[in-house]
Amino acid sequence: MQEIEIKQQAQDFRTREAFKTLRTNIEFSGDSIRVIGITSATPNEGKSSISFELALSFAQAGKKTLLIDADLRKSTMKSRYRKGRVKLGLTNCLAGKQAFDDVICATDVPDFYMIFAGPVPPNPSELLGNQIFKNAVEKAREEFDIVIVDTPPIGSVIDAAVVSKCCDGMVIVLECGAISYRFARKAKEQLEIADAKILGCVLNKVNLSGKGYYGKYYGRYYGKYYGQYGD
Repeated sequence: MQEIEIKQQAQDFRTREAFKTLRTNIEFSGDSIRVIGITSATPNEGKSSISFELALSFAQAGKKTLLIDADLRKSTMKSRYRKGRVKLGLTNCLAGKQAFDDVICATDVPDFYMIFAGPVPPNPSELLGNQIFKNAVEKAREEFDIVIVDTPPIGSVIDAAVVSKCCDGMVIVLECGAISYRFARKAKEQLEIADAKILGCVLNKVNLSGKGYYGKYYGRYYGKYYGQYGD
């Protein structure tokens, strides 16, 4: 097993509470929901950041958690660690070159483990749809309490729909004010065609400064109920 140190960004009170709420909502979805896929409608909506922070939140709550970077086309997870060398990733396993346990990275956070994407393959969808990936997810289910799978945007490629067949539920990340209702609905429909169970949606990058509807609403909400506690 590989070993790394990860970067943890300082979070204010509202951000910490938001991830705790997301974690709790998933926990209340049922004990059978243990493998959760994260996708978005388009690139750059923050799905990888949500995946990372959600997995970290589960680990900090005492759940043995594995974060799998299944965005084989354009991974951004490598920026998440600061020390340690990651030689092996998910594609090394899916190509049959390495065992599942060999591509896991133990982090310096208790109960938090990661699998990075690895070298970019010429056939991401085929690798994610093969039996090796299904077997890897099932083994992860046996070894970990929670498995978070970061997938490519469903509106760009089919990978997320392929991965959803191995997940207990899917979460769609949408950037506030950047995605039309029609495009968001299209993303939802693509997962439904794959018979994915959709747990819900995360509205990301909400401006809480007071500008716009969401900023005014959530700014007042947090200010009234949580502001007294500080950051």
